[in-house]
Amino acid sequence: MDWQGQKLSELLMQVMLVGFAISAFVVGYSMGSFQTMLLVYAGGVTLTMLVTVPNWPFFNRHPLKWLEPIEAECHPKPQQATPAPSKKKPSKTHQK
Repeated sequence: MDWQGQKLSELLMQVMLVGFAISAFVVGYSMGSFQTMLLVYAGGVTLTMLVTVPNWPFFNRHPLKWLEPIEAECHPKPQQATPAPSKKKPSKTHQK
């Protein structure tokens, strides 16, 4: 999944969960059943998960271009810098 696909997936998830929460509340309130409200919301969460979690093709419309192996060898990884020794003066202890 590319970066824009991740953004789309997150947006779909948020919109769908809020939509199912509102519709579950309305259905549950109109029927006077808390159990029905929870079942409608659980179905909505399941449907949202089926839409947003798998790597569907419409989430891969903007693939990343990776470097070829030969080109990657021309650009070596940056080396991790070693910390320089500290130049602190030793502290003097005061005795009374």
